[in-house]
Formats: sequence, C-alpha cells, structure tokens
Amino acid sequence: MRGLGRAAALMIQGTGSHVGKTVLVAALCRLFRGAGRDVVPFKAQNMALNAYVTAAGGEIGWAQAMQAEAARLEPAVEMNPILLKPQTGGSQVIVHGRVWATLSAADYYRRRAELWDAVAAAYRRLAAAHELVVIEGAGSPAEPNLMASDLANMAVARLARAPVVLVGDIDRGGVFASFVGTLALLGRLDRRRVRGFLLNRFRGDRALLAPALEFLERRTRRPVLGVVPYLADLRLPEEDSVALEESPSGDAAGWRDAVTVAVVRLPHIANFTDFAPLAADPAIRLRYAGRPEELEGAQVVIIPGSKDTPADLRWLRATGFAAALRAHVAAGGRLGGICGGFQMLGLSVEDPEGFEGGGSLDGLGCLPVRTVLEAGKVTRRVRARLAAGGPAFEAYEIHLGRTRPEGDVAPLALVEEDGAGRPDGAVSADRRVWGTYLHALLDAVHVRQALLRAGSGSRLDYRAIREREYDRLAALLRRHVDLKALETLVGLR
Repeated sequence: MRGLGRAAALMIQGTGSHVGKTVLVAALCRLFRGAGRDVVPFKAQNMALNAYVTAAGGEIGWAQAMQAEAARLEPAVEMNPILLKPQTGGSQVIVHGRVWATLSAADYYRRRAELWDAVAAAYRRLAAAHELVVIEGAGSPAEPNLMASDLANMAVARLARAPVVLVGDIDRGGVFASFVGTLALLGRLDRRRVRGFLLNRFRGDRALLAPALEFLERRTRRPVLGVVPYLADLRLPEEDSVALEESPSGDAAGWRDAVTVAVVRLPHIANFTDFAPLAADPAIRLRYAGRPEELEGAQVVIIPGSKDTPADLRWLRATGFAAALRAHVAAGGRLGGICGGFQMLGLSVEDPEGFEGGGSLDGLGCLPVRTVLEAGKVTRRVRARLAAGGPAFEAYEIHLGRTRPEGDVAPLALVEEDGAGRPDGAVSADRRVWGTYLHALLDAVHVRQALLRAGSGSRLDYRAIREREYDRLAALLRRHVDLKALETLVGLR
C-alpha cells in the first residue's frame, strides 16, 4: 500500500552511522531519475554542521542538497525539515529552514510532538508532489534509549508506509552480526518493515561471500538485495567529520608540483564541504591540520567555518595555532578564512547577547575588521565576483553576526545585489591574507587559482565532477543491486 499522497516510498536505514546511507540515497535518486521516475529525497532529521541554503533562503543539511542535485531537483526545506547543528551547551534546531530554538538533548525530546508535526507536514508536501520518495534514516533504528522518541527512522517508515532496506558497511567488519542484531532489537511490527539488506563497500570476490549471504538470508528470511563494491576515489563531499580522520596527508609523486593547502581542523568545524573541490583537484594537495606542526610545508592555510567561533578562537590560542598562523604569514605564507574563520582573522569578536557564550575576544589581528554576533541569522544564496576581477560565481552565506571594516579595507568579493555590488570579506594590503562569508566559492576554478595560487594546473570543474560521480554511482548500483526487487517493494512494478 502506498504512503501519504500519491507517492511510493522506499526507506534506506543503516546498522549505524557512516555506513554509506547518504551516498546510496543519492545514487538511487539519480538511478530512478534516469529511469524516468519523479523521485525526491527526504531525511526527517539530520545532525550535521555541513549546511546548504535553498533558493528561498532556508537552511538544510548539505547531504540533502546533494541528494536533490542527484535527483536533478532544486533543494527545498521539505527534504530535510529538521537540521540539528551541535554547539556548546546543546544544538541549534533548524525547522523548515529557519532557526527554531537552541535546546539540550532532553529539552529537544520533550518537544517531540511539535517537531513530529513539522516532519509529517514536510513529508506530506513531498508525497503529494512526487511519484517516489527515497528516505534516508539516521544512525541506527535499533537504539533502545531512542526508540520511543524516534523522529528519523521507524517512525518515518510508519508515516510513509515505506518498506525498509537495511544497509551495512562490510569494510568495517561485523556486518552480519550488525544485521542480525539490529533485527533482534526492533519491535515485531518494525522488524516486519525491514524487507532486505544491502552490503556496502565490499572489496574482493563476491563468490567468497556466498556462504555468509546464504546464512543471512536463511537466518533472517530476508533477501540480500545487493553487494555494492568499495569506491575509494569517490569525489563527493563527506557529510560526517569522521571522514576528516582519513584526509589526504600528501606525499604522492603526483603532488610534487601541487600547491599544498592546510585546513585547520577546528573542534567545531562547519561546512568543510567547502574544501571538497580541493581534495578533488590534482593541482592542490590538501591536508587537515589538527596540530600546529602539521601546518609545516603548506603554502596556503585556511581557517574554516565554525559553529562556535569564540570557543574555537580560544582553542587556536591554547593549542599554539594562533602563534603558528602568524608565523606562517610572517614567513610569506598565505592565510584565508571562511565564515567563522573570517571572523577569527579580525581584530575582535564580540558576543554581547550571549549567542555563543557571551563576552568579547581579541581576534588574530590579521585583518582590520571587527565582528559582533547579532540576532538574525543570515542564510542566502548569492552570485558574486572577486573584487580583483574575473567571472561571476555561485555561492551561499550562513552566518550569525556582522563583520565591519575598521578603516580603508579592500573587499575580497562583490555580491550582486539590487543592481550593485555589495562588498564581502576583506583582503590585506599585501593580498596574502583574505577572509569571506561566501561558502562554495572554491568550487570556481578561477577563484581557486586566485586565492590559492594554484596556477593553470587547476582546471577542474568541480560541479561537473559531481554530476559525473552521480552517474557513476547510478551505473554501479545498476550492476550490483536488484533494482527490479526494489521497484516491486515500493509498488512501481
């Protein structure tokens, strides 16, 4: 039986976090779209510091924007009605694209009824407007302490009347025990919703898996619907900061002539999707630095966005990063900051209303600007140009506070607005230090060349790369997943 509205629904849940649900949903969206289906992604609740801004100015998880891109749709707040952004003292709760509250975990679950209404309303709108909804779960559905207050897994499957396919990461080991254990912990009715399994990130000869697959199917009386091979070189942004632990370190021969860029791995790092184009660009050698000594050898250092600018600014000082960053610039290196990183590069960061703990802090003093954290979060998509010249590029802003220059400071970029150019960011007199509020500006080739001195070797069109990766993922699933079985599950056959 189909769910609300006219849409069929398929839900992808996982045995845990970081098993590949996000990428598989994106792949299914591209695959079904290629087959002529009107498909749309949905994730009821996402906890992430990588965010995106819709055309209407709503804030959603970057993962759902990526899935929408794979489905060839404009991202919309209905695709991710609740976004949780962890910060000191709780999480900022974004509902239908707007800041709703800042809550502790206990307060969040006490307000479940209000939040569930937001989830149900968003799902109904999507289900009424599309043929197929591919739903992503969150973490694992088999957490005994969370089942009663669930907003993202089986509660959504029940809402949508969706069959569930359970995904496990075989590369990390223990996948068969995870499948069997997950089913054992679910209640009887929810267990019946699980209709099959997908094994993700398999390396080797599938024939060697045959006894284990037969055991799983016999033990659970459910089919294995596919074994998806490991893709080591997938060039899509990661959703989870766990992936930063596996970031490139950079001694390969192919990087001999590349520009080395170090991104400071802040405790509250946000929107590190900004650096996915650098990881994919053969003219750039990217590393994430968790200690000051890891900046050594970098021509360019970037301070990324932060969900808690004052706390991360204190951390820069406590760890020795502040001194190391100043020494890097004094030695002729280049230094950039995006969003919270831009704020840290200035003379001061003030928080008079206590949005991020309150108080006033001296910045790193690398740019003559001052920031005041003020009410009214800025979320907007923009079109801009570098102030020094070059073609226009697409970007977006997500920030709390206003940054104002002190004295005569050159902007980094000019944002197209009301027929004029609104100044954004700042650049030092010697042009070796820059800051900006524009996320995704490094997607543009000419911006990477100008800001990172990447040279003519940097020619990669990252947005075109993403398109090719969606197609590659869809082709992979076409070969290794039983799509006829999936279509039968959701009633499309």
